[in-house]
Amino acid sequence: MRKATVVNIPKLNHIETQSLSGTIGLEIKGIDIRQKLTEAEKKFIHESLLENLVLLFPSQKEVSPKELREFSNLFGTIDEDPFSYPFIMPTDPDFPEIWNIIKEDDDKSVNFGGFWHADVTYRKCPHKVGVIYAKECPAQGGDTMFSNQYLAYETLSDGMKKLLDNLKAKHSNVMLYGGESARFGAVSKKRAASPEDRLFASKTAEQTKVDIVENIHPVVRSHPETGRKSLYVNRGFTQSFAGMTIEESLPLLNFLWEHAARPEFTCRYRWSPNTVGVWDNRCTLHYAVNDYYGAKRHFQRIAIHEESRPN
Repeated sequence: MRKATVVNIPKLNHIETQSLSGTIGLEIKGIDIRQKLTEAEKKFIHESLLENLVLLFPSQKEVSPKELREFSNLFGTIDEDPFSYPFIMPTDPDFPEIWNIIKEDDDKSVNFGGFWHADVTYRKCPHKVGVIYAKECPAQGGDTMFSNQYLAYETLSDGMKKLLDNLKAKHSNVMLYGGESARFGAVSKKRAASPEDRLFASKTAEQTKVDIVENIHPVVRSHPETGRKSLYVNRGFTQSFAGMTIEESLPLLNFLWEHAARPEFTCRYRWSPNTVGVWDNRCTLHYAVNDYYGAKRHFQRIAIHEESRPN
């Protein structure tokens, strides 16, 4: 059930679209993101993102760092320091805002993004939009799943909505940077942790010296452009409800985490080389499926900065 957001998407005859599921995601053909876009095309992309939350542009020609940056500028101000993970590196010193996400064919310790999350919600102002470019894809596997958090909120009971509307939650990067005991400690007792997850957490703690960042955000946020409410908790970074212990928070958080990823809210995308993807980080979750051991996957990422805190 794809509940429409009130937007005005222009009709352009040279563009073909295909919904990825009944609730989220749109594949768009007929737009070359390397070229200068018309104002009508820019409006089409902007309004389509608000409506569908995730956009995929397959079968592009090879996209240069400059072209990827210029396309990303359509969505706002690029975050110059989007991530601080040891396995993501700048692509080029001339383009430090573009980051590589590489998993080599013999690397079993890297499981980047293999859990339901929105990007960097532990920050004061998390990312607004994510842009990704598939440079090299495994022959099988390596899909990404996305989940519509508007529907995650809207399908809750009135009583649960009333409860959550007044709650805030603490988001923290401690589960990534705190090492094995933090990522798989009390906050993660109810999670299924793979051996690769554990290796990643341990390796991250050993190789990275970063400050632990924590911020309080509403459990239900309003989208600054559409006004729609969405659920705003995720397994990756939501640690507890504000004013509560982790143990007190876990029963309700576990329910919300499971509810947020219900299959009917999601789509699953099979990548092909030279596909560009865009998602609204304010009202979606995503999950990188790590099922391609023995194959290489090389993607590039740009993050769009959000000017204000979630509210």
